[in-house]
Amino acid sequence: MEEKLMSKKKPAYPVNQKLHDFLKKYNRDIKISVSYDDLLRFTGGVNLYDQQDNDTLWISVYYAEHEREEIMDSLKRVYAVLHSDGNEQILPFLEVASIDYCSFGNSKPFRIKIKNIYNDNYTYFYVKRADASRIYGLELEHILSPNRINFLVYTDTLIEEHIAGIPGDEFIANYLDKCDEVGRAQIAKEFVKFNERCTIVLLGDMRSYNYVVIPTHDFDHIKYKIRAIDFDQQCYEGKLKVYKPHIFKENFRMVDLVSKMLSASVIELYQKEERAVLAKRVIASRTRLKRLMSCMTTDKISTQENLSQLRSELYDYTKDMKFKRSRSMGQIVKNALEFVSRNYEDVSLKRLMQESP
Repeated sequence: MEEKLMSKKKPAYPVNQKLHDFLKKYNRDIKISVSYDDLLRFTGGVNLYDQQDNDTLWISVYYAEHEREEIMDSLKRVYAVLHSDGNEQILPFLEVASIDYCSFGNSKPFRIKIKNIYNDNYTYFYVKRADASRIYGLELEHILSPNRINFLVYTDTLIEEHIAGIPGDEFIANYLDKCDEVGRAQIAKEFVKFNERCTIVLLGDMRSYNYVVIPTHDFDHIKYKIRAIDFDQQCYEGKLKVYKPHIFKENFRMVDLVSKMLSASVIELYQKEERAVLAKRVIASRTRLKRLMSCMTTDKISTQENLSQLRSELYDYTKDMKFKRSRSMGQIVKNALEFVSRNYEDVSLKRLMQESP
């Protein structure tokens, strides 16, 4: 099914000056001392396997002795900028424990493991080639989702923080059956809301390995949250189905869980709740979102064929002429957010009028 839904390969789109200016205004565009191309100069690597001896498709890479020290020092400085506003006093406490490279997928990222040498605590960040589409996805996630995300851009290099959680495919295979009834109902609810949010902001390809499930202990039960970790397919594809996580076969067990745990009326209620919350975030972040949309609506981040198909399908779905007149993928996202906000404000106004004495 996915082969028919998804393009074989999505190109990376350059970050134009207008987007760079936006990122600079919000402290995302900051000079760093190492680039993606620098990390590509590794001289060899070792395949990494999981606990079941399955190939993870990651390799642990190493560098020539004459440049290894400089790369390691630069990566520690990147970590300091990302997590400590560039405070160099933390550098003596840090060590680059590993640099891993993945050739799978579009972004071909490097995963950097940073360890505190005094207590062995560690965290990760990722180095990727900058792609305007992915950056828009990250920024929309930061503004409109329940989550905040930290990333940096410098010329053609993108630095992303690690998003902790259990990969969706691993959670479905190894943890879902162990959840109690309350937990399963909550996971079903979160998947409905996650599905709705992805569709509205046009974040595509949310197969189970592109999101994580985050369990949090709260008194006598565990709460769950679903969070996207891959933003490569932000409003690129032309098929509306690509932006609906429940379509992908990797999520069918989640869909089955939703059908068993929630009635149609409850599913609709959760969808309305998510639209209302999203509309509130749009209103609360209006200035920043308006600046982002100014960049996005004039940027080219997809093909004309995909644009034509998506605006046609959205018009058929909503009967809103604004979608049919959209001239860019960014304009489609803008119209989708305005559509949700307009309906929310209309409902709020009606409720206010009814409650007025």
